[in-house]
Amino acid sequence: MGYSDPAFGFMDSFGTVFIAVVFVVIISVIIIGIGGSIKTWSKNNNSPQLSVPASVKTKRTETSGGSGESAANTWYYVTFEVQSGDRMELPVRGHEFGQLAEGDLGLLTFQGTRYINFERKIEPQV
Repeated sequence: MGYSDPAFGFMDSFGTVFIAVVFVVIISVIIIGIGGSIKTWSKNNNSPQLSVPASVKTKRTETSGGSGESAANTWYYVTFEVQSGDRMELPVRGHEFGQLAEGDLGLLTFQGTRYINFERKIEPQV
């Protein structure tokens, strides 16, 4: 019979419990993230589609990744101000982002937090 070190037995059971706890935490974070995305998607689908006069106030990008062998991902956001003075930041696609300029005036169409379209109002040249 071999010698059994009590400290090794504790470390072995601690390691197993630690790995199980980390696994449960990771799975919980993933489930909560998916649940939040589904909730936002559902809320947007149940919101009315609105078209309101608005102006483009600011634009920003958010980039992640791009180190080493990984590809970079970029998200685009535009802040619109409606006639009441309220502002909303909406995610937009890259090509939409490039076509909008700060100060543009037009008709913003959105549904909940989902950007649909911005129809720029063209001022006649004098």
